[in-house]
Amino acid sequence: QVQLVESGGGLVQPGGSLRLSCAASGFTFSWYAMSWYRQASGKERELVAAISDVGGKTDYADSVKGRFTISRDNAKNTMYLQMNSLKPEDTAVYYCRRSGYNLWGQGTQVTVSS
Repeated sequence: QVQLVESGGGLVQPGGSLRLSCAASGFTFSWYAMSWYRQASGKERELVAAISDVGGKTDYADSVKGRFTISRDNAKNTMYLQMNSLKPEDTAVYYCRRSGYNLWGQGTQVTVSS
């Protein structure tokens, strides 16, 4: 079964950190670029970060540059999003996606609040 499963979300105080994981199964993970999106309540889903198939190229939304780091471990079929210096405006449901395809995870909630 082809699927993506996110984990690692939660409630964190401003300035804190979280690491999200996206576990892939049912396809050859190392063949595909991957990405993280987020959707805040009442807003459209937006691209947060993307990574190439072997991880040599990464891109970030301006709003997270310098704070978030995307990475992947192809041996573990897993992608990560390390989020540091979190702000209340980072609050959203975070989704992983096989880039360019209609294959999404179920999402994990990140809430940044004191």
